[in-house]
Order: sequence, then C-alpha cells, then structure tokens
Amino acid sequence: MPTPAPSAAPKPRVNLRTPDVMTAVQAQVETHYRSEIVERLRASGGVISVGGVTVRLAKQFGFCYGVERAIDLAYAAAKVFKDRRVFILGEIIHNPEVNRQIAELGITNIIPPGGEAQLDGLTAEDVVIVPAFGSEVKTVARIKEIGAQIVDTTCGDVMSVWKRVRQNAQDDMTSIIHGKASHEETKATASHAVHAGRGHYLIVLTLEDTDYVCDYIRRGGDRAAFLARFAGAMSEGFDPDLHLRRVGVANQTTMMRGETEEVQRRVMAAVRDRDGEASANYRFFDTICGATQERQDALRDMLATPMSLLLVIGGYNSSNTSHLAEMGEGKLPTFFIRNAAKIESRDRIVHYDQHAKTEQTTEHWMPGAPLVVGITAGASCPNNLIEDVIVRVFELHGIGRERLV
Repeated sequence: MPTPAPSAAPKPRVNLRTPDVMTAVQAQVETHYRSEIVERLRASGGVISVGGVTVRLAKQFGFCYGVERAIDLAYAAAKVFKDRRVFILGEIIHNPEVNRQIAELGITNIIPPGGEAQLDGLTAEDVVIVPAFGSEVKTVARIKEIGAQIVDTTCGDVMSVWKRVRQNAQDDMTSIIHGKASHEETKATASHAVHAGRGHYLIVLTLEDTDYVCDYIRRGGDRAAFLARFAGAMSEGFDPDLHLRRVGVANQTTMMRGETEEVQRRVMAAVRDRDGEASANYRFFDTICGATQERQDALRDMLATPMSLLLVIGGYNSSNTSHLAEMGEGKLPTFFIRNAAKIESRDRIVHYDQHAKTEQTTEHWMPGAPLVVGITAGASCPNNLIEDVIVRVFELHGIGRERLV
C-alpha cells in the first residue's frame, strides 16, 4: 500500500441508496440469502408437518432491519465504488456465510481477529465501511483525517446507546456498560463514553460482576483488587473510589433484557443504599435492541409448547444468537449450530458449547418420530441457512425438499 498523506479534506457524503443501485442490490442479495421455504413457512404460521416430523419456526427470527440495511449498504458500496479499493472495519455482522459473501464482493477486512484497524497505507481515494456494530471513535477519526470515503452502516439502536453514554460523560457520570468487553459494539460504545476528554466507563458481563461493583459502591473495598478484576474492562485512569460516585447504566444492545434490567436494579439499589432514595447519582435508559427483544420473546413463547429439541442457527460469535441458545438450554435439548453441515446424521451433530467456547459432538441426539423440532436464528442469520437446516431435518427422515414446497 502507498503511504498516505497525513490529512485530507473530508469526502462529501455519497447517496448509495438510489433506486437503480438498490434495485440491483436487492436482486443480488435475494440471490444470496432468500428462501422460498422459509417465506412460505412464515406465511403459514411457522409450522410444517410431514411424515411424523414437525418443524416449528419461531415467529421472529433471522435478519433484522439493521442487519439488512448494513448488508444492502455494503453491496451498494461495492457497486458504486467498483473502481476504488473498498475496505471494512471487521465483520459486517457475526455470520461467516455473510462475511464470506462480502469478501467475494472485493471488500477487504482491515481488522484482524482481536486486533486493531490496519490503517497504514489507507488513502483519500479509498472507501471504508463501518459495520453494523459501529467502530471506535479514534478509528473513525483517523479515517476522516486521511480523507477516505466512509460508508457508515452502524445500527440506529447502537447509536442510541452512544448518545446516552456521551450524555453521561457530559454530566460527569460514569457509564457502567452491561456487555462483553471484547465485543466490537461494546468497544465502540466504551469509546463514546469518554467524550470530549470527559467521562469514564466500567464494563460488567455477569451479575457476579455487578454484585462486586455494588458492594464497592455501598462499602468501598480493596482498590487494587477492583482494578485487577476489571483490567481491560474500564477506562484509562478509572478509580473506583472516585468514578463510582455518579453512575449511569448502559448496555450492549444484544444482551438479555431481563439480565440488563437486573443489572440496572442492583446498581440503583446500591446507589440508593449509599446516598438515599432521592439520590440523583444514578440513571439508566432502556437501550436493548427491539429486534433482539422480539426474537427472545418469540422463542420464549415457542418454548411454552411441547418440543423434542431446539436448533439455534447463527454465528458462534453472535451475541444475540448465543442468548437464544442460553434460553433454550434451560428448557430442553438445545443445539447451537452454524449451518446445516453441522447436522451430520440422525446419530451425530456438531454444535457449539458456549461454556467451553468450542464445538463438541453429540451422539444419538435426535429421537425418532413423532418428532417436533423447534428452530430459531439470530438477527445475523440469513434465511437460506435456515432453509438448509429445515431441509436437512426432513431429509434425515427420508422426506425430500420437493415435499416441503
């Protein structure tokens, strides 16, 4: 790559969503991700039964609006800027099939797994896509400084959280963020929580983390132990003795609503125990993604009906998908799979173990007919992958695709 100039004038915004571009994009996206079987199943109430095998599809599943928008904009960027280099800051969404398709459009990922954006050599003639999760403030600022064209696909729900944590910073309140410190969205949100040289943040993942923080809020404690526990999950210069005085709870948008609400309740109780019921040293906002909540609610409803097992489809690093799998695990045999290829036979399935963070194989996983299989998918899973799984379940019982359409 050539060496970039130190700075350049910002590029004017380019409208990618013109009718001619979007018509071509929609045709291409449908070719890659559409499923006639899934569309018919959704339209007919989400249940299909053939030969003693029943598949129940959750009422809400798969791509949400924010994901569809991000994919559309990436495809549009590849068309509109076909004569320029197009890069993306990490994965567009957490689904390997979709990210493979993005790469095949000629879009190059410049953030290695677990690494930082590789901006050396980026020029003002290049195009950079910001994915649906958003990106850290410093990264976007550097790209603007270079003068590259930015195509921002950040989800509106994520930007709503950013607005809240920036307000916390302006009001000298620390943002306690319920999320995964290594997740792209949470890293981006944390970068907005230190706004204009002000503000601090602390990231909590579990209720155990939350209780530790709440105990410190109430009684103080071992400062060194606190800093060691949350190393890598707090802002530079964070001091629990200073920066837990005034707090506002925010969240990664794809967390479990019930758990985030419990984080909010426990932190609020701790602040009130310390400062009194009328304390103004605490605030929170409801910033759980609507699509995430819809998929959790739909699965909760489906789990109330008798089923033999549950298949959850999606990328293993997808937060919203992992929470769907967690919900199922507490109710019935649940298998978190990336795609239909993981269903090797009626006797063998390869699935993701979230606790061990690795794939594992389960033998004799599928009972015989009559069989009821529940299926759901995270917001980053396309319909074609859902169709493949549905077809595979029936094929294992000698029922071909032609009997499903």
